[in-house]
Amino acid sequence: MVRAAVLPAVNAPLAVAEIELPDPGPGQVRVRLAAAGVCHSDLSLSNGTLRQPVPAVLGHEGAGTVVAVGEEVGHVAPGDRVVLNWAPACGECHFCGLGEPWLCANSGAAAAAPYATLAGDGSALYPGLGSAVFAEETVVPARAVLPLPDGVPLTDAALLGCAVLTGYGAVHHSAAVRPGESVAVYGVGGVGLAVLQSARIAGAGRIVAVDVSPGKEELALAAGATDFVVAGDDTAKQVRKLTGGHGADAAIECVGRADTIRTAWSSTRRGGRTTVVGIGGQDQQVTFTALELFYFGRTLSGCVYGNCDPAQDLPVLAEHVRAGRLDLSAMVTDRIGLDGIPDAFAAMSAGRGGRALVVF
Repeated sequence: MVRAAVLPAVNAPLAVAEIELPDPGPGQVRVRLAAAGVCHSDLSLSNGTLRQPVPAVLGHEGAGTVVAVGEEVGHVAPGDRVVLNWAPACGECHFCGLGEPWLCANSGAAAAAPYATLAGDGSALYPGLGSAVFAEETVVPARAVLPLPDGVPLTDAALLGCAVLTGYGAVHHSAAVRPGESVAVYGVGGVGLAVLQSARIAGAGRIVAVDVSPGKEELALAAGATDFVVAGDDTAKQVRKLTGGHGADAAIECVGRADTIRTAWSSTRRGGRTTVVGIGGQDQQVTFTALELFYFGRTLSGCVYGNCDPAQDLPVLAEHVRAGRLDLSAMVTDRIGLDGIPDAFAAMSAGRGGRALVVF
């Protein structure tokens, strides 16, 4: 048996309980977690913004050590250090065939099937986003396990599984930021901090961080922002002023709110790129006039998992870590235990902090 933070029902408080994991079957891997990041997507799963069968063990951003492997698993072995990939591509669907594994039609299959049971009454448990890393150990499909390159601390490596891949990909793949360009980043949470560091790595010139919390200025500047703007009614105007009056070459929204997306769009220069990384609810409606779509010539795009291929991008990120260009530990604002996750959820809801990391 292992300890886990269990979500008994949507909008119910998490409860730390003992669960029973099966031995890994064919094509499965059992991992002992070293750490798990608390992501806003976990909060969205817990409150019903994103659908998730319950009861469930949430958590999808994790790293650890392989404990056991099932038959037909050859790329990892017990003792290997690994990062979890919460959206593993099947390699066979229409989108994988197009070379777009981040849109894989089957990546979420594991989340829909029970993977463990609750000790005591034996009730079935589902893995949050197929990963269930808010637990001492988990069992996942083999394709969801990525070998961690040498030279990266195992605990901090958990952030690579979601926040960093997403933030890096938003900058380098989706927005395709070029050296010298200006970038506006909306939301200085875990993903936003990864976007700021990635924009710096890309050689961006002016990097403007925007957040509702003035207390995040120090975090933003340390991550690579050249300027910090407290969000308000004149945010777009302030960003345009800081970027030569034209607006940012690229604006990256990491919040998932209609008003923030609209502001990011308005702060983008004519012909610039607005990239939406944040996950919003179905009630968040963004409106544009037909005339402005024509006149401004901006590109508005969604961004799923940073439009990344984790198997290709993880070694690149590891090299940035080894070279000192990417500081994972600087993104962590709190190191907690399983029982600290509810407080981390509350902090995210209130717009506080960067990334909380559950350390086992």
